[in-house]
Amino acid sequence: MLEHTKKRHTKRIVLTFFGPISERDKAIKLMESIGFKDASDSMQWENSFPEFKDNSAGVVLAGARYKEGLTQRQLSDLTGIPQRHISEMENGKRTIGRKNARLLSDALKIDYKTLM
Repeated sequence: MLEHTKKRHTKRIVLTFFGPISERDKAIKLMESIGFKDASDSMQWENSFPEFKDNSAGVVLAGARYKEGLTQRQLSDLTGIPQRHISEMENGKRTIGRKNARLLSDALKIDYKTLM
């Protein structure tokens, strides 16, 4: 597995400012100097991939499993959740539920709330 997939992401925030338009570029440069990025031309992932919008928990589950380098069978062995149920969760055919979210999040090293 590629090394960069194992990096832990830092928490992010989005800031919105109001002020004089004449100072916009100066404010952007100041924020960039301390690590912020101008995201005014970015869009929500749901707009780029609308086919996944109604199954965001399944997409998160599949992505987290892939990031950890696990097959559905391996994740099943770690959690005790049947492999077919994991497949159904990833494909949006079965809800994950709080109990399974906690089991999966422990195995995948993610916050269980991302699976809810």
